[in-house]
Amino acid sequence: MVHYKLHYTCVPCRVSFKRFPLDSGAPPCPNCGRALVCAGHDFAPPPRRDTDAWSAVAAVLGAGLRYEGLEPCGCGKRPRFRPRTGAEVRARLAVAARTGVPVAEALARRDPAVPEEDD
Repeated sequence: MVHYKLHYTCVPCRVSFKRFPLDSGAPPCPNCGRALVCAGHDFAPPPRRDTDAWSAVAAVLGAGLRYEGLEPCGCGKRPRFRPRTGAEVRARLAVAARTGVPVAEALARRDPAVPEEDD
């Protein structure tokens, strides 16, 4: 069985690293020392200067979601949808507040108003 590295990120520093998972918890950020957050196998970090995209990453990771494809091992070729901008996050949060849908579920929808079915 092949073990793939996971993407770990520090949102306040806006950096990302690929590391093997540790049994002792999340590795520390080399810049600030805080624990890195596991972002999943399919995370593509935005440019460091793009604060709007990093705020979307913070919302997704804060909701407990990860950037994964259909397969948890990272070999799936169709990654699940995650918002990339602050506007996409705000639209999904508004739908979640209006309809009572959990925030994590609303953030995972490609169209915020239409529930998605698992394949």
